Amino acid sequence: MSKPLLGLLLGAALGLADGITGLFSPAVSAMIARVIVVTTIKGVITGIVVGLIARRLRSLVLGILAGLVTGFSLSYLVALSAPPGLYWDIVLPGAVLGVIVGFATQRFGRANEKLKTVSEEPGGASC
Repeated sequence: MSKPLLGLLLGAALGLADGITGLFSPAVSAMIARVIVVTTIKGVITGIVVGLIARRLRSLVLGILAGLVTGFSLSYLVALSAPPGLYWDIVLPGAVLGVIVGFATQRFGRANEKLKTVSEEPGGASC
């Protein structure tokens, strides 16, 4: 499975799971449908971005860092419009989701065969 596709699927699944955990919080019970949709979308976006970055960078550390930054950033934007007191309940799971997706896309995703450097192509110039 390609790295962007793995990122998309894993991000969606983890985002959905994150949203469903909102059922345990009385503070968001009135808007649980919105929470589930937003966290799933946030997970999908994180997964796609991290998958695309993982395809280019091919570094486990940079993939995890990209996931952390992407997940944290998107969660921060969502937390700005959330009810007071829920900042860490939104940002921490989003950052952890990004780290997991960053790790998984680098470790388990298949590199795209079309992305070869000039020196790897037959008849290509070597540096």
